[in-house]
Amino acid sequence: MKKRLFTGLQPSGALHIGNYFGALKPFKDIAGDYDSFLMIADYHSLTTMRDATTLRSNIIDVVKDYIAIGVEPDEVTIFKQSDVPEHTELAWIFECLVTVPFLSQAHAYKDKVAKGLEANAGLFNYPMLMAADILLYDADVVPVGEDQRQHVEYAREAATKFNNAYGETFVPPQEMVLKGVGIVAGTDGQKMSKSYKNTIPLFGTKDEISRAVMSVVTDSSGDRPENVYSIHRLFRTESELEGLYAEHAGKYKDLKEALIEDIETLVAPMREKRSEITDDDVRTILKNGSEKAQAQAQKKITEIRDRIGVSI
Repeated sequence: MKKRLFTGLQPSGALHIGNYFGALKPFKDIAGDYDSFLMIADYHSLTTMRDATTLRSNIIDVVKDYIAIGVEPDEVTIFKQSDVPEHTELAWIFECLVTVPFLSQAHAYKDKVAKGLEANAGLFNYPMLMAADILLYDADVVPVGEDQRQHVEYAREAATKFNNAYGETFVPPQEMVLKGVGIVAGTDGQKMSKSYKNTIPLFGTKDEISRAVMSVVTDSSGDRPENVYSIHRLFRTESELEGLYAEHAGKYKDLKEALIEDIETLVAPMREKRSEITDDDVRTILKNGSEKAQAQAQKKITEIRDRIGVSI
């Protein structure tokens, strides 16, 4: 039997090429090797999202994005977190086992506090909902970037706390640190992020991609614009880029135009496929996936309820 893989993505808006290389493509490349579960983390998004219309649209869009890049819904269980209420039930159980100081060490929470931003209770408890997401499906592996190890560490801690209190119920999951997946630089050289407004849209039109690439901050102190190069190396090998950048040394506009063409070569077929996916197609995919996910979740929560003593 295949090992089970679990991953999730928040429906937080239009995706960019950083999302593609950091999460979508790595998942697509390995999904067929596992019994893969892909969760649309709509409840997680409520820590920041306050617009119902936008959230509904984002949920539809993110499923289209995954199908457009080549994820097959017949091979991957694609489902919506809110369709499986066992997630929030198990999160509450875990919250009763861990301490406030433990949760206060979570990176997302600490970052918000450090920036002087209001951190709501959902953000504070976020790690235990994430632990429930993973452990509810007896996931063997969770693919993460190097900077996301803590997510799985929190899930292991929740599993250990529960097992110590109620007996062996969860197998602590292992992170799968995705090789070759690093931080994708944005147009300003920082990590590509919607919050920094430095993204290149994944499914944007060629004009939208062109405007984003032309806005990349260039370093005029050398022949090779490092910010352009750091993005370009996602699309070509270093040996290919060596010749290209040597030929166009100092010609930043030419190099940006070459990057635009390379991005368009990758994106155009996916963009066309995405345009053919209807909202009803997405609803059918989510309905089928949620039924499969809930069958697993109900089986696990029945065991959990018996362990903690609420089943009589």
